[in-house]
Amino acid sequence: MKKAVFPGSFDPFTVGHKAIVEQALSLFDSIIIAIGENNSKKSLFSAEQRVAHIQAIFANNPKITVCTYNTLTVDFCEAQQALFIIRGVRNSADFEFEKSIAHTNSELCPRVQTLFFITPPQFSHISSSIVRDLIQYKRNVASYIPCSNLLVC
Repeated sequence: MKKAVFPGSFDPFTVGHKAIVEQALSLFDSIIIAIGENNSKKSLFSAEQRVAHIQAIFANNPKITVCTYNTLTVDFCEAQQALFIIRGVRNSADFEFEKSIAHTNSELCPRVQTLFFITPPQFSHISSSIVRDLIQYKRNVASYIPCSNLLVC
């Protein structure tokens, strides 16, 4: 069984994140969308809200599970018996940042491989930070986040 972990804060989960999951679905039997809990970071949405929102988006897809974790990502992967980490890349700055993390993860756990997926061009300008700002200023974010019955755009 090919299992992958798609880690992130997902505060909030964007259409770009959803596009990455959809690209990866054909390669894996199971994808765990793993929300990293970072107590030093102030979140707009609670971890429980983010889990519920993402679960609602993928409610009809049995290949996807959503959970939180508070360990190193490679340790979480090993605990889940997942041999792949999925990362989305929007631009060259993302790639350089993600490459450094992938190298470190590879040193810590060579069995776990990081796979990079290029964000579709129509979503490459979207980041959770930008969406959080728009939400805080009560702007319409319907084209930036997948709507669900839990998070109305």
